[in-house]
Amino acid sequence: VLTLCLFLGSCGLATTRPKLEMRMAQSAFVAAKEANAQTLAPGLYRKAEFYYLKAKSSYKRKYFNKAKQYAILSQKFAEKAEYISIRKKALENL
Repeated sequence: VLTLCLFLGSCGLATTRPKLEMRMAQSAFVAAKEANAQTLAPGLYRKAEFYYLKAKSSYKRKYFNKAKQYAILSQKFAEKAEYISIRKKALENL
């Protein structure tokens, strides 16, 4: 019984799929793209894209813990890129 518990605990079946994190990262990335962050905040946008692609790759390989971490990082950088691009647009219009 103990061996079975250890096996199931280390197995991918014991972890949940990070569906919410992946969706939130995707929507943040799309919002940054729509805010034209690739030209106004290219460094942050590239980081967001890099981590989003790593999250998708990890998710496909069923490394759900890594996919969740990468999705959270992607969302963070995408939100920062979106904020900076919107701020730059607003300051240009003054």
